[in-house]
Amino acid sequence: MSINGVDTQTLFATIDAVKAQPELAKFQFRVTNRWVSGTHNRSTINGYYGAGQEYARATDHRYDADHPPVLTGADEGPTPVEFLLHALAACLSSGLANIAAARGIPLIEVTSTVEGDIDLRGILGLDPEVRNGFQGIRVTFAIRGDASPEQLQGLVAQSRKRSAVFDMLTNGVPVTVEAKAA
Repeated sequence: MSINGVDTQTLFATIDAVKAQPELAKFQFRVTNRWVSGTHNRSTINGYYGAGQEYARATDHRYDADHPPVLTGADEGPTPVEFLLHALAACLSSGLANIAAARGIPLIEVTSTVEGDIDLRGILGLDPEVRNGFQGIRVTFAIRGDASPEQLQGLVAQSRKRSAVFDMLTNGVPVTVEAKAA
């Protein structure tokens, strides 16, 4: 059965499989990135490990990132911080669709706007008191579905509670960076 484009039978089978074998929950996602020129670079996403095995997608997913000309770029793609906003919107929206499907709530339309405020004085090294990253992020959803306003708000709340990207942004995650000679 599919609700909101979500195969609920597979969703519940996945939940049951992970309950029975928690080791299936361990995943590793990977991205490779190559500098092109200036602030332009390209990431390729394909293989990942999950559910006890290695997977390769049928095709590579490629994403260009750059800065706009006002920030010394050639505008060959979104900025890295815009990808972060996209990741948050995508994670919350995907979760919302899954949760609505699991609860049997048909959705008609879901849109979100994600805004992040950044002060470049941090990145540019002009003020050590200004952080390099976003100082605040706001997410606003507009949802239409076959449910009460309270139920629709509950979908957003549960999606936020279960979002991996929201969790990483609000709780932090250890990140290591190392350099090797090529």
